[in-house]
Amino acid sequence: MSVDEKTVRRIAHLARIAVADDEVAPLQGELNAILAFVEQLSAVDVTGVEAMTSVTPMAMKKRKDVVTDGGRAVDVVANAPETEDHYFLVPKVVE
Repeated sequence: MSVDEKTVRRIAHLARIAVADDEVAPLQGELNAILAFVEQLSAVDVTGVEAMTSVTPMAMKKRKDVVTDGGRAVDVVANAPETEDHYFLVPKVVE
């Protein structure tokens, strides 16, 4: 797939980018290079390749997804200037 001048101008319009007439040709070349690289990537056979979330293998520690109070409410608000029932008290800023 290649991009022509009309497509470059349309992409620039959709992206709300002002493109001068002398900038169209270089942008066309860059977009065509990007699309050629994507086509090259899509030609790679990835059958049997596991998807990765990082370049290094990471064993994720998993815990049960349960709702708790954390068991440390007293510790959390211990240094707060004012608290009430394990909540921070702050001055009212909206009337």
